[in-house]
Amino acid sequence: MAKPILLSVDDDPEVSRAVERDLRRKFGGDYRVMRAESGPAALDALEKLTLRGDQVALLLVDQRMPVMTGVEFLERALKIYPKAKRVLLTAYADTDAAIRAINAVRIDYYLIKPWDPPEQNLYPFLTDLLEDWKGANRPAFDGIRVVGHRWSPQSHALREFLGRNLIPYQWIDLDASSEGAALVDRATQAANGERPKLPLVLFSDGVQLGDPEPSAVAERVGLKTRAERPFYDLAVVGAGPAGLAAAVYGASEGLKTIIIEREAPGGQAGTSSRIENYLGFPAGLSGADLTRRGVAQARKFGAELLNPQEVRKVRIDGLYRVLTLGDGSEISARVVVVATGVSYRMLDIPGAEALTGAGMYYGASTAEAINCRDEDVYIVGGGNSAGQAAVYFSQFARQVTILVRGAGLGSTMSQYLIDQISATPNVRVEPRTQVVSVAGNDHLECITVECADNQRQIRNTNSLFVFIGAAPRTDFLGDTVMRDKNGFIMTGADLIVDGKRPAGWPLDRDPFLLEASVPGIFCAGDVRHQSIKRVASAVGEGSIAVQFTHQYLAQA
Repeated sequence: MAKPILLSVDDDPEVSRAVERDLRRKFGGDYRVMRAESGPAALDALEKLTLRGDQVALLLVDQRMPVMTGVEFLERALKIYPKAKRVLLTAYADTDAAIRAINAVRIDYYLIKPWDPPEQNLYPFLTDLLEDWKGANRPAFDGIRVVGHRWSPQSHALREFLGRNLIPYQWIDLDASSEGAALVDRATQAANGERPKLPLVLFSDGVQLGDPEPSAVAERVGLKTRAERPFYDLAVVGAGPAGLAAAVYGASEGLKTIIIEREAPGGQAGTSSRIENYLGFPAGLSGADLTRRGVAQARKFGAELLNPQEVRKVRIDGLYRVLTLGDGSEISARVVVVATGVSYRMLDIPGAEALTGAGMYYGASTAEAINCRDEDVYIVGGGNSAGQAAVYFSQFARQVTILVRGAGLGSTMSQYLIDQISATPNVRVEPRTQVVSVAGNDHLECITVECADNQRQIRNTNSLFVFIGAAPRTDFLGDTVMRDKNGFIMTGADLIVDGKRPAGWPLDRDPFLLEASVPGIFCAGDVRHQSIKRVASAVGEGSIAVQFTHQYLAQA
């Protein structure tokens, strides 16, 4: 975290430099010392420091300055940094003004110049003030701040992007915090009066972005969206558990490996609040922890990760598989592993499209959990993801209700989650119930459910989380490989029909297990036809795909 700031303000350059020198000599180890030579210049500096999220511990200000006196400056500075200690520098003739300032701007002390020696006439007083400041201080968040409205889909999408990419940030809700309005006003001033679009993103170096695209934020925080080289041995599309496993095994075995992820590493598993049935973690671990470990391990072995970046198209060029990326660039690889996973299916009901991202969410939106404190939350779905979300949201919400179309959870959810739900008093399950419409003005206000007796009820809620179905992310492949009627990729023995290999298959062997209808394109994880939708199986398939990669390359 950046050091707190001591700011001195004096219009006499010689005195200003002397003050700065004395402050650095005593306090430079723990504080950053800055100086300004006029009140307006100092106010401008404070505005910029606020946008950067810096802390100001002390304002040491000369009373007699042209344009703006020290007291006038402190009156205005008090509105920007109300918790900073305020010291007025005066001459003997200004003592009365200093005493009046104690009441007018609540100055903490006044010092009469000159103060030589500082060891006796300056440092003891400032040390006491700074100790008081440190005792009452709560360190400011040193990172990205996002200012916006809770019900803005753009704000939700940005927070999800930051959270899923494990980028620390502070959320400031304009509807619940006066700090947000002040930051927007100051950002407007910094932009010469042009009010920024929301959500507003403030970086620690003072840069501000209004309603930015994820790629712009990614560039600022150091995420990579461009490949380092034009050719790779192995290109992995998707950075969920299957993709990360393929990258770890491929890179560790010497293959030049690149992973391309369009949103954030981790896939659906990355949004899980707690995974408790993964081998080797008896206490469980969060999807974010699993993702962080997987990404670090892949990078350790030299794998390159691009995100946010997407693959728009795959074409075959002899022995090479050419990937066209979202920015129009292309990379070539000898082998491609498709591990793009699945996305939740959209609810096709009245009101859903307008309220998505404004109270209605697909998947476990951990970014919204804190906003659900003491509210009633509804979850649609009966799989493990829905169960994990219910247990997680129960820590914040007054009541969590799981709506299930079937007779219960027994056939779709792991028993350990069913047991946890049964033991959580503020979670209830409503079987044979479905949402038939949602409504609200600028955000979700109520849902209509159809119950087992075909009766409809209106439930008031601001939060609905949907976990139904699984739509594979394979549109970018077009007709390059064979897919089933739902879009899942056909592999291995599923491609052999009546003893015949798939049309156009050029090799004198059957497709390997996990190999698609084009040699050198493999598939792993949930996106594969008839795969087992579990984290452990996805990791296993990712590692197995690399073993078949070696066999393919040895025969190519």
